Amino acid sequence: MKKIATLLAIVLFSCIGFAQKGAKIEFKVQNNTIDYGKISKGSDNGIRTFEFTNTGDAPLIIVSVQSTSNLTILSAPKDSVLPGKTAKIEIKYNMSAPGPIRKTITVESNAINYEEGRIPLKIKGEIIAN
Repeated sequence: MKKIATLLAIVLFSCIGFAQKGAKIEFKVQNNTIDYGKISKGSDNGIRTFEFTNTGDAPLIIVSVQSTSNLTILSAPKDSVLPGKTAKIEIKYNMSAPGPIRKTITVESNAINYEEGRIPLKIKGEIIAN
């Protein structure tokens, strides 16, 4: 009986050690990807929003948001996002050149549910010439 109690205590303390505390980020779009679909050149302003929630138990800090060419970051949270609160990252893709859209935005944060707090956000679609 004493061995069972000791084993149970070890398992309980191990589980407590694995419970992670900190900021966690969850994006509303599936697979962290926005699909523009097929768009006629010049018919869309290219602005989209990645909305997210801090599902952790500590303030979420967005350190930086980086993009590739033809993509502009219009807005990102400058202040920390408190647990349970929602914020957004607004982007604009340059819709002037026909062809496929395949870009990645990298968000650096203190989120513990992504490796090193780096979250890849993606956009995809196709711009069709008129």
